[in-house]
Amino acid sequence: MKYNNDNVRRQDRLLEEDRAYALLREGEYGVLSMTTPTGGAYGIPLNFVWDGQENIYIHCAPRGRKLDCIALYPEVSFCVIGNTHVVPEQFSTNYSSIVLTCRARTGLSPEERMHALRLLMEKYTPEHLAAGEKYAEKSFHRTEIIRLQITELSGKCKRIR
Repeated sequence: MKYNNDNVRRQDRLLEEDRAYALLREGEYGVLSMTTPTGGAYGIPLNFVWDGQENIYIHCAPRGRKLDCIALYPEVSFCVIGNTHVVPEQFSTNYSSIVLTCRARTGLSPEERMHALRLLMEKYTPEHLAAGEKYAEKSFHRTEIIRLQITELSGKCKRIR
Protein backbone atom coordinates (compact mmCIF):
# COMPACT_ATOMS: atom_id res chain seq x y z
CA MET A 1 0.00 0.00 0.00
CA LYS A 2 1.48 3.29 -1.10
CA TYR A 3 0.54 6.83 -0.07
CA ASN A 4 0.87 8.78 -3.32
CA ASN A 5 -0.30 12.33 -3.94
CA ASP A 6 1.50 12.75 -7.27
CA ASN A 7 -1.76 12.88 -9.25
CA VAL A 8 -3.53 15.38 -7.00
CA ARG A 9 -4.00 18.50 -9.12
CA ARG A 10 -4.03 20.97 -6.23
CA GLN A 11 -0.68 20.21 -4.64
CA ASP A 12 -1.32 23.07 -2.18
CA ARG A 13 -4.17 21.04 -0.65
CA LEU A 14 -2.41 17.78 0.14
CA LEU A 15 -3.49 15.94 3.26
CA GLU A 16 -0.58 14.92 5.45
CA GLU A 17 0.03 11.18 5.43
CA ASP A 18 -0.60 10.74 9.17
CA ARG A 19 -3.94 12.56 8.85
CA ALA A 20 -4.86 10.36 5.87
CA TYR A 21 -4.29 7.22 7.94
CA ALA A 22 -6.24 8.73 10.85
CA LEU A 23 -9.16 9.33 8.49
CA LEU A 24 -8.88 5.75 7.21
CA ARG A 25 -8.95 4.48 10.80
CA GLU A 26 -11.67 6.78 12.14
CA GLY A 27 -13.88 7.57 9.14
CA GLU A 28 -17.52 6.76 9.72
CA TYR A 29 -18.35 5.69 6.17
CA GLY A 30 -16.89 5.50 2.69
CA VAL A 31 -18.21 5.37 -0.85
CA LEU A 32 -17.39 2.26 -2.87
CA SER A 33 -17.29 2.94 -6.61
CA MET A 34 -17.45 0.06 -9.06
CA THR A 35 -18.06 -0.80 -12.69
CA THR A 36 -21.38 -2.53 -13.40
CA PRO A 37 -21.68 -5.66 -15.55
CA THR A 38 -23.03 -3.42 -18.35
CA GLY A 39 -20.03 -1.08 -18.13
CA GLY A 40 -21.77 1.67 -16.19
CA ALA A 41 -20.78 3.21 -12.88
CA TYR A 42 -22.16 2.34 -9.44
CA GLY A 43 -21.23 3.98 -6.16
CA ILE A 44 -22.70 3.27 -2.74
CA PRO A 45 -21.98 4.58 0.79
CA LEU A 46 -20.96 1.89 3.28
CA ASN A 47 -19.68 1.35 6.78
CA PHE A 48 -16.16 -0.06 6.74
CA VAL A 49 -13.23 -0.97 8.91
CA TRP A 50 -9.51 -0.78 8.20
CA ASP A 51 -7.38 -3.60 9.59
CA GLY A 52 -4.43 -1.27 10.25
CA GLN A 53 -2.45 -2.83 7.43
CA GLU A 54 -3.55 -2.96 3.79
CA ASN A 55 -7.17 -4.12 3.92
CA ILE A 56 -10.59 -2.61 4.36
CA TYR A 57 -13.55 -4.85 5.19
CA ILE A 58 -17.20 -4.23 4.41
CA HIS A 59 -20.18 -6.50 4.97
CA CYS A 60 -23.26 -7.13 2.88
CA ALA A 61 -25.84 -9.74 1.96
CA PRO A 62 -24.57 -12.85 0.15
CA ARG A 63 -26.10 -11.64 -3.15
CA GLY A 64 -26.59 -8.26 -4.72
CA ARG A 65 -25.42 -5.59 -7.09
CA LYS A 66 -22.07 -4.96 -5.34
CA LEU A 67 -21.12 -8.59 -5.62
CA ASP A 68 -22.19 -8.75 -9.27
CA CYS A 69 -19.97 -5.76 -10.04
CA ILE A 70 -16.98 -7.10 -8.11
CA ALA A 71 -17.24 -10.54 -9.71
CA LEU A 72 -16.59 -9.00 -13.13
CA TYR A 73 -14.50 -5.96 -12.22
CA PRO A 74 -12.59 -6.39 -8.95
CA GLU A 75 -10.66 -3.12 -9.38
CA VAL A 76 -12.57 -0.54 -7.32
CA SER A 77 -12.21 2.87 -5.75
CA PHE A 78 -13.10 3.76 -2.18
CA CYS A 79 -13.43 7.31 -0.88
CA VAL A 80 -13.61 8.37 2.77
CA ILE A 81 -14.79 11.88 3.57
CA GLY A 82 -13.86 13.53 6.85
CA ASN A 83 -15.65 16.41 8.52
CA THR A 84 -16.88 19.04 6.11
CA HIS A 85 -18.05 22.54 6.83
CA VAL A 86 -19.46 24.94 4.27
CA VAL A 87 -18.20 28.51 4.66
CA PRO A 88 -20.93 30.42 2.80
CA GLU A 89 -19.40 33.89 3.02
CA GLN A 90 -16.26 32.56 1.30
CA PHE A 91 -18.15 30.37 -1.20
CA SER A 92 -16.05 27.42 -0.13
CA THR A 93 -15.89 24.33 2.08
CA ASN A 94 -13.49 23.00 4.70
CA TYR A 95 -12.95 19.29 4.06
CA SER A 96 -10.61 16.33 4.13
CA SER A 97 -10.87 13.17 2.08
CA ILE A 98 -8.89 10.19 0.93
CA VAL A 99 -9.29 8.19 -2.26
CA LEU A 100 -8.10 4.59 -2.36
CA THR A 101 -7.41 2.29 -5.27
CA CYS A 102 -8.28 -1.27 -4.25
CA ARG A 103 -8.74 -4.82 -5.43
CA ALA A 104 -11.95 -6.38 -4.09
CA ARG A 105 -12.17 -10.01 -3.06
CA THR A 106 -14.99 -12.21 -1.81
CA GLY A 107 -15.10 -15.89 -0.88
CA LEU A 108 -12.93 -15.37 2.19
CA SER A 109 -12.35 -18.09 4.76
CA PRO A 110 -14.83 -18.31 7.66
CA GLU A 111 -12.02 -17.26 10.02
CA GLU A 112 -11.25 -14.09 8.05
CA ARG A 113 -14.94 -13.26 7.71
CA MET A 114 -15.50 -13.56 11.47
CA HIS A 115 -12.33 -11.54 12.12
CA ALA A 116 -13.72 -8.77 9.87
CA LEU A 117 -17.06 -8.81 11.69
CA ARG A 118 -15.25 -8.49 15.02
CA LEU A 119 -13.26 -5.52 13.70
CA LEU A 120 -16.49 -3.90 12.52
CA MET A 121 -18.10 -4.42 15.94
CA GLU A 122 -15.04 -3.03 17.74
CA LYS A 123 -15.27 0.09 15.59
CA TYR A 124 -19.03 0.72 15.54
CA THR A 125 -20.42 -0.98 18.66
CA PRO A 126 -17.57 -1.43 21.19
CA GLU A 127 -19.98 -1.28 24.13
CA HIS A 128 -21.97 -4.25 22.80
CA LEU A 129 -19.27 -6.78 21.85
CA ALA A 130 -20.76 -9.77 23.67
CA ALA A 131 -24.20 -9.27 22.12
CA GLY A 132 -22.57 -8.51 18.78
CA GLU A 133 -20.63 -11.76 18.85
CA LYS A 134 -23.87 -13.72 19.36
CA TYR A 135 -25.58 -11.74 16.60
CA ALA A 136 -22.67 -12.32 14.20
CA GLU A 137 -22.69 -16.07 14.86
CA LYS A 138 -26.46 -16.25 14.38
CA SER A 139 -26.46 -14.30 11.09
CA PHE A 140 -23.08 -15.52 9.79
CA HIS A 141 -24.70 -17.70 7.10
CA ARG A 142 -26.40 -14.67 5.54
CA THR A 143 -23.45 -12.28 5.73
CA GLU A 144 -20.82 -11.79 3.06
CA ILE A 145 -17.57 -9.96 3.71
CA ILE A 146 -15.73 -8.07 0.99
CA ARG A 147 -12.03 -7.42 1.45
CA LEU A 148 -10.67 -4.36 -0.31
CA GLN A 149 -6.91 -4.69 -0.59
CA ILE A 150 -5.53 -1.16 -0.80
CA THR A 151 -2.86 -0.66 -3.43
CA GLU A 152 -2.65 3.12 -3.29
CA LEU A 153 -4.24 6.06 -1.52
CA SER A 154 -4.08 9.82 -1.76
CA GLY A 155 -5.48 12.60 0.39
CA LYS A 156 -6.67 16.13 -0.04
CA CYS A 157 -7.97 18.83 2.30
CA LYS A 158 -8.90 22.47 2.47
CA ARG A 159 -8.54 24.52 5.61
CA ILE A 160 -10.26 27.90 5.48
CA ARG A 161 -9.14 30.29 8.16
